Amino acid sequence: MGAIRSPHMKVICPTAFDLRTLDANGPEDEEGIRRATELVHSLLEQEINNGIPSNRIVLGGFSQGGALALYSALLFPKPLAGVIALSCWLPLHKNFPAAAVANTDIPYIQCHGDCDPIVPYKWGQMTAFLMKQFLKHTEFKTYRGMMHSSSDEEMRDLKTFLDKVTPPE
Repeated sequence: MGAIRSPHMKVICPTAFDLRTLDANGPEDEEGIRRATELVHSLLEQEINNGIPSNRIVLGGFSQGGALALYSALLFPKPLAGVIALSCWLPLHKNFPAAAVANTDIPYIQCHGDCDPIVPYKWGQMTAFLMKQFLKHTEFKTYRGMMHSSSDEEMRDLKTFLDKVTPPE
């Protein structure tokens, strides 16, 4: 994170939820996802109560953390600056777009390697396709040859995204 975090940014990394299976048709830990979302929402509220405007907060994560970031942002009632979703999918995707109560008008960047053996690239593609149907500003970036990891190119893209959505005041 140090390579893409500007000096005026703070980074918080909460724990995600229980991943029961990586089978696309397998059961999801709905209760765990909701509990983790409540934790993320409480962390966001703490930052807002400490004086950071919600529209200066970017929510993001990798893998399960990215899934949680997507889900949490769409259910958070206050506007955010943007969302970063890396090598992930939208959990409980069958509930969307109906479940999206907020943050459909903010920038989302979703990044995925086309050789990911853990979270299949097609999951990222399906999530991007779904999100484009109800989000106004979403971008899906593919990284050739990248597995379940990151790359210098991805980090450069994220730095550009962060600089755009959270410029220094």
